[in-house]
Amino acid sequence: MLRKNRPAFSIREEPSGKIRGHDIKLYLDVEIPYPPMLRRPPYPASLETRKEIEKHINELLDMDFIRKIGHNKIVKIPTPVLITWHVANLGCVGISEL
Repeated sequence: MLRKNRPAFSIREEPSGKIRGHDIKLYLDVEIPYPPMLRRPPYPASLETRKEIEKHINELLDMDFIRKIGHNKIVKIPTPVLITWHVANLGCVGISEL
């Protein structure tokens, strides 16, 4: 989506969309306290699948689209999710669970 709509999200000097100097305020409708964090173990994946996921995550890190957060650090904003297609079913995986 970012590549397809690049003119809306970036400028020539910052092609990844990390434009500095244009502060905006976002008002979220979520009230504190937020819902409790889901504590569940990651579902098992094959070694090949984990390597492929890691490759794509590293690619997003290199492009500065995402950033790493400490293992037990609580984030007070919603985190993005990955929508996956697997055996004719859609799945939703929180980035924080990877």
